[in-house]
Amino acid sequence: MSRLLLVCFLTVTVFSRTSYHSFAQTAVMPATSTGTWFIGTLVVPAGEKKWGGFAEIQARSNGLFQQFFYNELKGGVSYDLDKNFSLMVAGGRYATYDHHDLSTGPLNVEMRLWQQLTINQYLARLKFEHRYRVEQRWFTYRDGTNPFRSRIRYRLNTFIPLNHLTVTDNTFFLSIYDEIFLNPVGPVFERNRFYAGVGFQFDQHLILQLGLVNQTNYNPATFDSGVFTPQSASGKNNVVIGLIYRLNRRSNNERLPTQPD
Repeated sequence: MSRLLLVCFLTVTVFSRTSYHSFAQTAVMPATSTGTWFIGTLVVPAGEKKWGGFAEIQARSNGLFQQFFYNELKGGVSYDLDKNFSLMVAGGRYATYDHHDLSTGPLNVEMRLWQQLTINQYLARLKFEHRYRVEQRWFTYRDGTNPFRSRIRYRLNTFIPLNHLTVTDNTFFLSIYDEIFLNPVGPVFERNRFYAGVGFQFDQHLILQLGLVNQTNYNPATFDSGVFTPQSASGKNNVVIGLIYRLNRRSNNERLPTQPD
């Protein structure tokens, strides 16, 4: 319990400092090429009856530890079919702000629901996670419009423990993943997210990860008034600091230190 309180304290402290620095910055600060993602996750692993879940909070800033503009609050329920297959239903609230003036409120608030299938593969030291997700997304923009969108996501995540054959207590590990975002309405290829990082699992409860994620959004090609505009892409690198705390559940299975989102 004391470790859980420490995790909660550290998470709140990091998020508070991010918000403080973002409010302290003025509108004259320029956009930066590297942002920061803070992720705090509480995981309830599947127990003997195979039910589990998670709750997570995220904060993102436009610059390194400054210019906060985005937050997420989400959670879900999972069910393990067996060691390698897991189902999940989850949802969350996602708010985007203008980092130049947070006092004006969010530019957009998204409510999201998703259904997910995760498949794990354990090949000696190398571990793979295949994640398939279908999302339903409801938006509320500042101008009062309320569009609906759906999306399909696939993520291939690779874990490589460095000082043990499995990810267990006192284990350093590498995590590398690529995720594609598909829009069934079009344009089909909407986003790509590539992450590489290093982590340390202190014990069966506490995991810390530090990495870099590149997120690239794609705009469709257009032909308007005789002018053809090819597909364009805009990407940004972000430092990711992730803290995971697992509650204690009985299980002999190796648990991958995956980020739920």
